[in-house]
Amino acid sequence: MNLTWLEDFLALASSGNFSRAASDRHMTQPAFSRRVRALEEWLGVALFDRSTHPVTLTETGQWFQSVAQDILARVARVPDEARAVADASSATLRFASTHALSFTFLPTWLRGLESGSPMGPIQLVSDVMQQCEALMLQGRIQFLLCHWHEQVPGRLDPASHRSVTVGGDTLVPVSAPGKNGKPQHLLSASGKRAPILAYSSESGLGRIVRALRSGALEKSRSEPVFTAHLASVLKTMVLGGRGVAWLPLSLIAEDLASGRLVAAGGPEWAIELDIRLFRSNAALPPAAENFWRQVAAATG
Repeated sequence: MNLTWLEDFLALASSGNFSRAASDRHMTQPAFSRRVRALEEWLGVALFDRSTHPVTLTETGQWFQSVAQDILARVARVPDEARAVADASSATLRFASTHALSFTFLPTWLRGLESGSPMGPIQLVSDVMQQCEALMLQGRIQFLLCHWHEQVPGRLDPASHRSVTVGGDTLVPVSAPGKNGKPQHLLSASGKRAPILAYSSESGLGRIVRALRSGALEKSRSEPVFTAHLASVLKTMVLGGRGVAWLPLSLIAEDLASGRLVAAGGPEWAIELDIRLFRSNAALPPAAENFWRQVAAATG
């Protein structure tokens, strides 16, 4: 039996029309009909009553519909289950982290944890938030480290994922200073425009800024003049005097202290953030579960 026969069977069971089902399966009707017949011959029973229009399932066909769905669902789970079996004997911790935290918070945080208890090997993927979430949902990583704000939910369902706060950060709108030390570009509620250096839609920081500050930016008539995935790219543009960007304090603390960057607005424009570590509620390999317990203990 060919697994594609099951998909053909379910397509016809859904539509009751050979022509429509063949079109949905991207093949000619004669070829589609031959495959449905081949499945019936393999089973040795008729699955469809062809005397009706639309065609209907026989009693056996009704029973086989749930069987076919179960078989295909089981096959779809095999890769994840295979990885789970491999992970069960693996000591490697698989992380995804947003770019900004990979370069700033993550190394110091891991060193602090390692000082209390040795860790095994770590595999890190550094990417934008959208891709990190996708990796978590696909089961390809065990942990996701990211910025988080309670008013801006992400794609990870709280019913199937949990998190712990491991640090804090602040998004600060900044500008390069002018000759007098004041910001070259200033955010204002009075309607004075400022050029905005914005994050792309794939960015978690961009998601947060848009959700919490888009209304204020509209009132100030400020609009994006440049868009990028990475905070580090926006930082370079800000240093070049190109506009205002919300950058993590963890990335720019030294620049603010040295005066290379200055705040481009009052405290009301800043955004306080958590740094959170996410995991699935499903059981993880022993090494990953031990690491989670270590993190939970360290955060109290």
